[in-house]
Amino acid sequence: MELDHLVLIAPSLAEGVAHLRAALGLEIPYGGAHPEMGTHNHLLRLGERVFLEVIAVDPAAPAPAHPRWFGLDDAAAVRAEWDAGRRLRAWVARSTALDPLLAAHGGLLGQAMRVSRGDRQWRFAVRPDGALPADGAAPCVIDWGERGCPAAAMPDLGARLESFTIEHPDPARLRALHAALGLSAGPELRQGPAIRLRAIIGTPSGPREIG
Repeated sequence: MELDHLVLIAPSLAEGVAHLRAALGLEIPYGGAHPEMGTHNHLLRLGERVFLEVIAVDPAAPAPAHPRWFGLDDAAAVRAEWDAGRRLRAWVARSTALDPLLAAHGGLLGQAMRVSRGDRQWRFAVRPDGALPADGAAPCVIDWGERGCPAAAMPDLGARLESFTIEHPDPARLRALHAALGLSAGPELRQGPAIRLRAIIGTPSGPREIG
């Protein structure tokens, strides 16, 4: 597994895009809707194989019969985290061996579901309660299939991922978990009082931090 994308979980897409506009000085392009999840997103390319996503519940879409991904069904918790300044809440790692990975770690990562956006389809692991694995300290896992990561086809606005860090009360334990999952390229881990994700994004106007 390796890092695929970072995820801002927003109370609404408008709030998420406005926050990134202020934080990065960039207008993040619209991505699309996910009919299986009742969500929609905007996407920012951060390199050839990595990107940033801001995602929210799509109020125009019917609610799915199963839990949404990224804990988005718990609107109160999403709002509380957002208002507390914890907005970069999740990250996604890609794998080409999703089934054996979930056979070994399904209790943490969930089970594979087929998801789509426009003409693109992929498989994504979702926990039965829709919650983030290890409250965001562990990755959500995706298998893009033959088409691979879409980052290279996104508009290039000059943004690049310079660093991605997770603060955690026990970084050694988290490092062991990441190793057990087979993560080959992931975040830097640091000691902190609580789980907190931070990223430095290089932009045409200089490096900016989001968290």
